[in-house]
Amino acid sequence: MVGKRQIIRHPSIVSPEETALERYVPDLANWPRSWSVDESDAAIGQQILDVLRPFLLELLAQQRSKKTLRRDRDHLWMLGGELIRRRCDDPDLAALPVATLLFNLIEEDGGPLIWPRISESEQKSFDATCRKLYRYLDRSQSA
Repeated sequence: MVGKRQIIRHPSIVSPEETALERYVPDLANWPRSWSVDESDAAIGQQILDVLRPFLLELLAQQRSKKTLRRDRDHLWMLGGELIRRRCDDPDLAALPVATLLFNLIEEDGGPLIWPRISESEQKSFDATCRKLYRYLDRSQSA
């Protein structure tokens, strides 16, 4: 067969979980930059993402409704932005490791108050996602 290219198929090096995560959060790689106030925040944003990625995969594994998954995804993006904002506003927080700061920012009852203010119902929904993340991080630290 002269003139025809043979296509060589390689086994996928991306796991099915990562493929599902890419469909669930197609802009995940852009999150650190979207949170950035200045250039140095992108590296911190990547550290936040490193903490959130396993939790996002766990949410997918729970096979919740698409609406719930989208809501939790959006809340985690908001949380990352809030974490960066607070680090910029408070040098003492900026000195903490990202995982410690994240675990300290959320609690068993929910997450931080979002600024600029969101509605009470939006805050309650955000708190529900933060409670899930808190339980996940608490289990991970105990293991």
